[in-house]
Amino acid sequence: MARRRGLRRLAVLVLVLVLVAGGIYSAVFFVQRSETLVSERCTAVVGDRKAELAPDQAVYASLITAVAVQRGLPPRAASIALATAMQESKLRNIGHGDQAGPDSRGLFQQRPSQGWGTEAQVMDPYYAVNAFYDALVKVPGYETLEITDAAQRVQRSAFPTAYAEHEDMGRSFASGLSGQTPEAVQCTLRTAGDAGDTDAVLAELGRAYGALPATDEGQTLVVEATGTAAWSVAQWAVANAKDLDVVRVDIAGRSWDRDERTGWQESDAAEGQVRITVSQASSGA
Repeated sequence: MARRRGLRRLAVLVLVLVLVAGGIYSAVFFVQRSETLVSERCTAVVGDRKAELAPDQAVYASLITAVAVQRGLPPRAASIALATAMQESKLRNIGHGDQAGPDSRGLFQQRPSQGWGTEAQVMDPYYAVNAFYDALVKVPGYETLEITDAAQRVQRSAFPTAYAEHEDMGRSFASGLSGQTPEAVQCTLRTAGDAGDTDAVLAELGRAYGALPATDEGQTLVVEATGTAAWSVAQWAVANAKDLDVVRVDIAGRSWDRDERTGWQESDAAEGQVRITVSQASSGA
C-alpha cells in the first residue's frame, strides 16, 4: 500500500513538472510568436501628412537628412534628396542599374560614366549623398523650385515627373529628421536581439553629423545638443534603432522606448542632451 502511494505521488509530481514545462514552453512560444508578428516600420507625421518607410529605408533617410544638417543646408535640400533617392533606388543602396543607365549605382543611381565618381565611390552612401548635395547647391534658387524640378536638374532623368510622387514622404521625413518637427519620427520594432555598442553609435553619428560632444556612460551615449539639433540627433537614433540595437532615446522631457511601442511619451529627460541607450545583452528573440 505504501509503495502504491509513493508511485501515485511520483506520478503526480511528474504530471506537475510536465504541465509547468508545457506552460513555460507555451509562454516562450507566445512571446516569440508575438515578436514575429510585429510589423516593423518607421513613420513620420507632420501636420496632416503621414509617411511610412521600412527600417532599412529609414536608415538612409536619416543619413541623407543628417548630412544636410551637417552641411548647414535647409530642410528643403533634404526633402529634394529624399524624394530623389526614393524614386531612383527606393531608398536602398543598390548595386545595379537599369536600361536607362546600366552603370547606375547606389542611392541616387549615379553613373560613373557621367562623372559622378568611381563605382566604389557612388556605392558609398556618404560619398553619394554629398555628391548629390554638391550638385544640388549649384542649381540657382533650388530652395524655391518645385521638388521635381530641382531633382531633375541634378539627375536629368528620363522620367522627370516621377519625383513628384515622393514629395510628401520627402517633406515629412526631412522635417522630422532635421529636427524641425519634434516627435515626428518614430519606429515600431521587434525587441533587440543583440547587445548594442555605444562606440558604434558614436561612429555612425560622427559620419552623419561630424564630431559631436558626447559622453559614454556604458549602455548610454549622452550627446550634448539643444533645439533642432538635439531633435535631429534624437530622431536619427530612432531611425537607426534596428541596426544599432538602440532601445531608448531620451530628450527634453520626452522618451521613445523600443519595447513599449507607444511612440514618444512624456518623461523626466533633461534639457540640453540626447541620451541614446543600447541593448545590454542578447535576448534570444
